[in-house]
Amino acid sequence: MSGWDEGAVYYSDQAQFPESGSDAAAATPSRHTILRKFKEFIRSFEADKNVFPYRESLIDNPKSLLVHLEDLLAFDTELPSLLRSSPSDYLPLFETAAAEVLQSLRLKEQGESGEMKEPETREVQILLSSKEDPVSMRLLGAHYISKLIKIAGITISASRVKAKATYVSLVCKNCQSTREVPCRPGLGGAIVPRSCDHVPQTGEEPCPIDPWIVVPDKSKYVDQQTLKLQENPEDVPTGELPRNMLLSVDRNLVQRIVPGTRLTIIGIYSIFQAANSSASQRGAVAIRQPYIRVVGIEEINESSSRGHAAFTIEEVEEFKKFASRTDAYEVICSKIAPSIFGEENVKKAVACLLFGGSRKNLPDGVKLRGDINVLLLGDPSTAKSQFLKFVEKTAPVAVYTSGKGSSAAGLTASVIRDSSTREFYLEGGAMVLADGGVVCIDEFDKMRPEDRVAIHEAMEQQTISIAKAGITTVLNSRTSVLAAANPPSGRYDDLKTAQENIDLQTTILSRFDLIFIVKDKRDYSRDKTIASHIIRVHASADRTSSNARAQAPPKEENWLKRYIQYCRTECHPRLSESASSRLQNEYVRFRQDMRKQANETGEASAVPITVRQLEAIIRLSESLAKMKMSHVATEADVVEAVNLFKVSTVEAAQSGINQQVTLTPEIKQAETQIKRRLGIGMRISERKLIDELSRMGLNESIVRRALIVMHQRDEIEYKHERRVIVRKV
Repeated sequence: MSGWDEGAVYYSDQAQFPESGSDAAAATPSRHTILRKFKEFIRSFEADKNVFPYRESLIDNPKSLLVHLEDLLAFDTELPSLLRSSPSDYLPLFETAAAEVLQSLRLKEQGESGEMKEPETREVQILLSSKEDPVSMRLLGAHYISKLIKIAGITISASRVKAKATYVSLVCKNCQSTREVPCRPGLGGAIVPRSCDHVPQTGEEPCPIDPWIVVPDKSKYVDQQTLKLQENPEDVPTGELPRNMLLSVDRNLVQRIVPGTRLTIIGIYSIFQAANSSASQRGAVAIRQPYIRVVGIEEINESSSRGHAAFTIEEVEEFKKFASRTDAYEVICSKIAPSIFGEENVKKAVACLLFGGSRKNLPDGVKLRGDINVLLLGDPSTAKSQFLKFVEKTAPVAVYTSGKGSSAAGLTASVIRDSSTREFYLEGGAMVLADGGVVCIDEFDKMRPEDRVAIHEAMEQQTISIAKAGITTVLNSRTSVLAAANPPSGRYDDLKTAQENIDLQTTILSRFDLIFIVKDKRDYSRDKTIASHIIRVHASADRTSSNARAQAPPKEENWLKRYIQYCRTECHPRLSESASSRLQNEYVRFRQDMRKQANETGEASAVPITVRQLEAIIRLSESLAKMKMSHVATEADVVEAVNLFKVSTVEAAQSGINQQVTLTPEIKQAETQIKRRLGIGMRISERKLIDELSRMGLNESIVRRALIVMHQRDEIEYKHERRVIVRKV
């Protein structure tokens, strides 16, 4: 018999009243009933016995109250459906209920004159959250207008904070009478009446039409900000442009989101008349632009490093059990790109890159990066791009770009002028959007040098500084970079020096922790195994994928991604004492070897070994410890990291032809024959010389090596497009 004590008018059902009206009135409960239910919910909803979460959170934070729609459903089945179907009617009612409950919960305050008085009512903002699945941005249609919806995406821009009037104060220019007009929430305006209600006295001039003047100082305002939300890259269908949606946030949600953050929002799908619409549309009164008025932001992913992803207790148990296994590192490496044969060292490096080292903030404000950068350089068809594609799918946050199609602004950030307000704002590029993840850059060597310089700062300092069009700011780009490149001649040439093969500047090479030279070795048994592996992959592709889908639970496919996410958020290892001393000795030895090589060859190594490389080994050791979820990087981790560093960067620095090749007796013999055949100042065709020496029983490649060594020593020179050799004086 609920509702009997309400202040309502009762009447008997007379014949002159049509029945449909009374049914409709009975079907939707009155606003007073709903207001009372909302108040009851905030006051008396129990999570556990005698635990009142909403009442307590309202006292702790009187400005806003986060309500879970599932709790509301458990309390009353009617309220959530009302909120979903017409949120703009019932949300203000909910906020009024929260404000009244807060007022009743607070004690009386002492006034200036000393007497106790009731506390003044304060506004409370209701924020909603729900566990339902988000709707795709492409499915939002006219039937969702004025309904509550939930969508996910990535913010690409945020406007400045503006003041939005909630009540507009008007004054009549004729009779000076005042009135307050409420403003529609979101991007709607106020409806100003056309006439004044003042009744003129005798001899008084009546008020004209449209007499009202807005008094801005006496109006009431709240903060408002507009955001642009773009579809998540993984949700965009192939070949389509990502859609974006305008969001309007107000009060406590303002300035919580920076561009590049991934979020899931609950809001009211609304429409507004765009002021900047073209002249043809301005005449069409019925056409409106959609936007979403946000009433709840949730699941701000750890890409913004503010919130944590939710892991179930079972998952955490499973992760810890896996980490305690002795072969955890090997299992993880075997899960990296299983369709690619061999390349164990590259797989280990990719695993380290996905887990990353520990980011450190020093007391003097300096930040040391924890992300690992890897460069794969080498022959075509060595699965470099496959590794990049695998990382893009596996990393919790990843952006894939190609070198030729990326400009400096597209990688870092661009300044764009807003068409409606004509003010400039920033839109983050690939490095900003992948904050907290990985950027995969394919065809790294094809990038223009001026564009490549733009990512120098992002790779070491992990920030992007912008000073354009009156905007001076610093954006975060805490990303790992995985780059793939070809040598300048397309293939890796063993007859050239490392300097000629790795045609990148030292400045960018020193920022890569690991540099792999991936060669396509021609070896009978290896070729045979690779061929059988590839044929097997192609032959069983459909079968295995359908079987895997049938057998494996959906969690299994996503397991590595979740494990990486968990390790990155929970584990931040540091080096142990013994590991530190071991690392120190190794680094000093690397430097000595490089110095020795430089003295022998007379030129600096193509890949520098600097303090950055020492930091690289530290980061690798930390990421190896992170895979086992250990909080201390031991000596064993350092040994493995040093081995990885040796097979990658150190080998790259010593690769190619060096002057030590002169030591082999065959090359010395070939050199003697060339000098015997070619007198000082004489010239001869290279082809003819090689043919003559081949007839004498010398190998062609050894003759070519001997020529390269003589050319390095400046004993011969090439002319006519390297076809003719001239012996110098």
